[in-house]
Amino acid sequence: MVQITLSGVTHMAYFVMGFQVKVKGKVASLSEAPIFVAAPHSSFFDGIICALTGMPSIVSRAENLSTPVFGTILRSLQPVVVSRQDHDSRKNTVAEITRRAQSRGQWPQMLIFPEGTCTNRSCLITFKQGAFIPQVPVQPVLLRYPNRLDTVTWTWQGYSFKELCLMTMCQIFTRIEVEFLPVHVPTEEEKSDPILFANRVRQTMANALNLPVTDHTFEDCRLMISAGQLTLPMEAGLVEFTKISKKLNLKWNHVREQLDTFAAIASASKGGRIGIEEFAEYLKLPISDVLKELFLLFDRNGDGTIDFREYVIGLSILCNPANTEETIQMAFQLFDLDEDGTITEGEFACIIQSALRLPDLDVSALFKEIDADETGKVSYEEFKNFALKHPEYASLFTTYIDLQRHQLGMFEEHNTEPQALISETTPLARNKVCPEGGEDSSTTSDKKDD
Repeated sequence: MVQITLSGVTHMAYFVMGFQVKVKGKVASLSEAPIFVAAPHSSFFDGIICALTGMPSIVSRAENLSTPVFGTILRSLQPVVVSRQDHDSRKNTVAEITRRAQSRGQWPQMLIFPEGTCTNRSCLITFKQGAFIPQVPVQPVLLRYPNRLDTVTWTWQGYSFKELCLMTMCQIFTRIEVEFLPVHVPTEEEKSDPILFANRVRQTMANALNLPVTDHTFEDCRLMISAGQLTLPMEAGLVEFTKISKKLNLKWNHVREQLDTFAAIASASKGGRIGIEEFAEYLKLPISDVLKELFLLFDRNGDGTIDFREYVIGLSILCNPANTEETIQMAFQLFDLDEDGTITEGEFACIIQSALRLPDLDVSALFKEIDADETGKVSYEEFKNFALKHPEYASLFTTYIDLQRHQLGMFEEHNTEPQALISETTPLARNKVCPEGGEDSSTTSDKKDD
């Protein structure tokens, strides 16, 4: 009774608001497709699909249940409730979707918007796997709003809920096209790989809509909001999180922490990107050839700036793998020239000046930042804590250490008394990060390609 009543009331409400609904295709039955997957999801007005499909159960945010009137209606549809901030809730949601989809008719059909958030319909973002893990046939449903004036799109940047409702009702009419595509029955390969299943369904829908696909997800939206709160341009948070998280094994919380650091570095930049000046200022080092080489390793597209995506990839590929306990210990031993277990400012300056080929460099500000207890000497724990919090220095440390080994090996090959070289306390030419002449044939572009 509730479903029939709600279906009629929903049709009437859309008619009163001036919506002209055009339906294409045939709605699949419960036995044909237990799940509808609809896209692109751009507005709360997309709910018209519920009325057209017999008021199926839906997956909804927990916050929606507290909405006046709408929340009560939503509860009557027996929704699967998910909290997008709670990882356990997501697992429970997938389990519940699977249980209902495989119930052989004991539960009604389900309507899922696999994008997981609203977009502006310019592309299809990554589909979440929840609708595809149950390994059951799904029916793709397309949504179009072919209107000259867009009064329905509800995204992070744009009009509010009340403004959209008011503008939409001020229209003489608003067109909606809902198209039901043929049921997609998963192959054995797709059943064993829900990501493949989701991507193929998304591509089918994108082809029918004549839209591109992108690897952005709701996690990118969360990073965009965080970027805005950190006074960065919101688009700075767009990193194609799903793609880089899988390739680099990154967690969202870790990327969010890196956004804080990136914002601190780029605070002086109006465009939300790091230039060589901001990079040098953050590292408390002058702009030198060595620093420029490190900067170019981060600057993947060579435009002279580092965006947040390049920063995350650079830390993951260049810095974090090198920032190991062994590397930190070797770097500490390198700085500790007198081997007394601490590093003085003189020892620190000696190595840094040699590494950067800047004999007059003042490193007092950087040394004070490392010297947490302000004793004038840096212990191993202080050095380690600083290195872990500032992985950008790891590439400098490892490059320096590798070149020390390389040049020491060359000295040993051509000198019959290597012990005299090893016992020196004052770094010689082998301390240079970028040796002059033909000793190091690698170029900046070679390193960048690697």
